[in-house]
Amino acid sequence: QVQLVESGGGLVQAGGSLRLSCAASTRTFSNYEMGWFRQAPGKDQEFVAAISRYGGFTSYADSVKGRFTISRDNAKNTVYLQMNSLKPEDTAVYYCAARAPGSGNRYDYWGQGTQVTVSS
Repeated sequence: QVQLVESGGGLVQAGGSLRLSCAASTRTFSNYEMGWFRQAPGKDQEFVAAISRYGGFTSYADSVKGRFTISRDNAKNTVYLQMNSLKPEDTAVYYCAARAPGSGNRYDYWGQGTQVTVSS
């Protein structure tokens, strides 16, 4: 069982930056690939970014590529999402998720979400 807690969301003007954090309560954090997802009101959940177990590989949605950076610190059991050049269309609840080897493309654990609001 893994608990994930996001923090760092808030209100920011277009063009600004935010850094989201996700703290994991597990002794085996490095076993998990980590991802960020988001969901805006009335919209489907959208993949944002993912990072491999030791941070060697990353993946991004086209809509955030070049603006967002995912990273992790396994010593702190924490994954981050640095968001720069924010746009109003980035407004959403952002969720941290974890998946273990053998889970295929399914994420097994999810955080409660943190709200990001970008004003024009």
